[in-house]
Amino acid sequence: MKRVILLILSSGWLLAQPQPPVSPTSPTIVIDLGATGTDVAANSVQLFLIITVLSILPSILIMATSFTRIAIVFHFLRQALGTQNVPSNQILVGISLILTFYIMSPTLKAIKKEAYDPMIRNELTIAETLAAAATPLKRFMLEHTREKDLALFIHLSKSPKPQTRMEVPIEVLTPAFVISELKTAFELGFLIFLPFLIVDLVVASILLAMGMMMLPPIMISLPFKILLFVMVDGWHLLVGSLVQSFF
Repeated sequence: MKRVILLILSSGWLLAQPQPPVSPTSPTIVIDLGATGTDVAANSVQLFLIITVLSILPSILIMATSFTRIAIVFHFLRQALGTQNVPSNQILVGISLILTFYIMSPTLKAIKKEAYDPMIRNELTIAETLAAAATPLKRFMLEHTREKDLALFIHLSKSPKPQTRMEVPIEVLTPAFVISELKTAFELGFLIFLPFLIVDLVVASILLAMGMMMLPPIMISLPFKILLFVMVDGWHLLVGSLVQSFF
């Protein structure tokens, strides 16, 4: 009996001894992308093309959309009013962007339908997607490009004359579109300047007749120009005319 008790006590003492620490086993992480070397190379090329497009997106926005005309007209308006930095550049750019997205919405919907959706369904390659996306954009630019400007850049590029307007290369169409937009924007800017110029001339003549030659006319004419712009609902007229000029 004593031997049994001693055996039990000895076993309990052994179990009570601290066990040496066991080093944890490092988990094995296996990453399987399910892609071969060819697929990885193709994905890398696609990623590079996407990053390239994103980097030149601001230039595309400025040169191939309605942004150029809108931004220039708004800056002409600020110069004609003589309000210096009111509205600020940030506000003018923001308004120009909003109006650009509004005007370009039919073109963007066409790009989504003809290029983006088929690409998501893996029906088009990257090259085919870019070509399909360029078609609606070319239609928009051709509608607002003067024949004279288009013929100029076709001549400068020394390329054969295209049979149809849609066959004009995008690298020839884009500068012609920009030149046409600049001319249209300057024409609108001239029309905006005229009424405010008349106000400046009237105020300057009155001050000269009163002998107040040391008083800057711009200081007196500014409130009248702002009042004139507000009374004729200038923002409504200007924005409405700008948007309608693209439709």
